[in-house]
Amino acid sequence: MVESYEQEQPIDQLQQLNDALDSGMFVHVRMMLNEMPPSDVAHLLESSPPRARNLLWKLVNVEREGDILNYLNDEIRNHFVDQMAPEHLAQALEGLEVDDLADILGELPESVYLEVMASMSEQDRHRVEAALIFPEDTAGGLMNLDTITVRPKVTVDVVSRYLRMKGLPDTTDSIYVVDTHDRLLGAVSLASLITSRQEVLVEELLNDNVETILATMPANEVAQIFERRDLLSAPVVDEEGRLLGRITIDDVVDVIREEAEHSLMSMAGLDEADDTFAPVWSSARRRAIWLGINLLTVLVAAQVIGIFESTIQVVTALAILQPIVPSMGGVAGTQTLTLVIRGISLGHVVAGNSRWLIMKELGVSVINGILWAVAVGTLTYFWFQDLPQAPMLAISIGGAMVVNLIVGVFAGATLPMILRKFNMDPALSGGVILTTITDVVGFFTLLGFATLFFV
Repeated sequence: MVESYEQEQPIDQLQQLNDALDSGMFVHVRMMLNEMPPSDVAHLLESSPPRARNLLWKLVNVEREGDILNYLNDEIRNHFVDQMAPEHLAQALEGLEVDDLADILGELPESVYLEVMASMSEQDRHRVEAALIFPEDTAGGLMNLDTITVRPKVTVDVVSRYLRMKGLPDTTDSIYVVDTHDRLLGAVSLASLITSRQEVLVEELLNDNVETILATMPANEVAQIFERRDLLSAPVVDEEGRLLGRITIDDVVDVIREEAEHSLMSMAGLDEADDTFAPVWSSARRRAIWLGINLLTVLVAAQVIGIFESTIQVVTALAILQPIVPSMGGVAGTQTLTLVIRGISLGHVVAGNSRWLIMKELGVSVINGILWAVAVGTLTYFWFQDLPQAPMLAISIGGAMVVNLIVGVFAGATLPMILRKFNMDPALSGGVILTTITDVVGFFTLLGFATLFFV
């Protein structure tokens, strides 16, 4: 019962806020918003239409704005940031962790960014500049700079007193041990520090087999390491092994969620940061581009059909059968495309095993091609058994089915690898290219076999 309540709570809160707004109970809405966790407020803002969203934002206390901005998706966050004066924005962002602060500031226009940076303290400014050196989608862009480091020759007692004085950053599970040049030597877990005698030296507790992450490593590879090793945190180092910061599991969860959203939305030509409640004109403009690209691919397929116009006039039943072959090839190809894209994103598919995977998928396509060629061919024969061309129609569609399933699966297996080599996103462009291939090959083989038999 508790789990069900927790799942329904955000929906209930949204309904309560909408009812209160409609009733003009702004004081009540303000109290509700400022009693909720920042992540829940961000969720409610993302779940509200633009007019209600803007009103809710005005009712948020200024000191909570930075924490809420941190949880919003890029598009909605930028919408609110654009309305804030640089001094106001700097005040709102004060107190955020450096990696979160860098993510927000990195999206600002240069003029606004410089104004915000100028209004920050010198220490915060240097920390943000250090975090912005690395691209957002790398380990350096993900890392926190609030890392506790100690020397190997100090005692547990010294470390304990140091931690009591400085405090522990959130999600800290280990203390990192470095030399005089800040090169990472290893880590000591908090559990070891708490349970060891005060006179013990840190080097006696040192774990020098720590998983380190290069600052230039792509974020998706970082997520794979955390998943495989069940890590809670990991140190980030440069090429010389100097400690730069740390990545924690909460950062990795964000990467995994963004990767999943990106794969899902890209299949439809959309961006994972797109606002569900964006204005009509904005949404229409973005989708029109992808629809235009799709129209071009359809026109290519239509041109192929036009080549065989005389064949269709002779055997009009082909007009009924035409959609079957491209559709079956498209589904088979999409299954393989999705499987391979997932394998690449998880690090399962690499150059060494790609050939085996392609051959395996081709074997699957041959089996399914023959199976469904027989099924569709038999159905076609009985469907048009009154026509003298029924046997040849069945053979034509059966043969086209085998060819298109094999071609569709081969394209689905190889396209992601080819696109990755050209630094193109297979999730975004692979589906359109695959559909074009299966449509063109499907129409061409079906109408080509029919032309061979009937014209």
